[in-house]
Amino acid sequence: MDPRRTERVAETLKNELEELINYELDDPRIGSVSVTEVVISPDMRHAHVRLALEGTVEQKGSTLTALDHAGAFLRRRIAERLDLFRTPDLRFFSDLPAGFKNRGEGLLRRIRKGRPRE
Repeated sequence: MDPRRTERVAETLKNELEELINYELDDPRIGSVSVTEVVISPDMRHAHVRLALEGTVEQKGSTLTALDHAGAFLRRRIAERLDLFRTPDLRFFSDLPAGFKNRGEGLLRRIRKGRPRE
């Protein structure tokens, strides 16, 4: 499969999932969610959806549980909106905490500039 097509499908899925989760799901267990990344397998059968979740650990857990239960609904709605041969199975994962993310961005910045570790 063409890697550029996989990237385009992943970006489209990210936008559609963000809209579906925030505006069409009425589950009270789902808190503030933003889709940070969608990674699709080369055979287009599975999609790993990374989410930035707000709240406590219990709220994040209930949000992930609610999204796992709504996975079939979300997949069906995506199949209606997008013209894909195969709609991937959706797996939801919590993104890394903010501290890890900021550290990673700092490391990437240092690598781009060619600076050694301090």
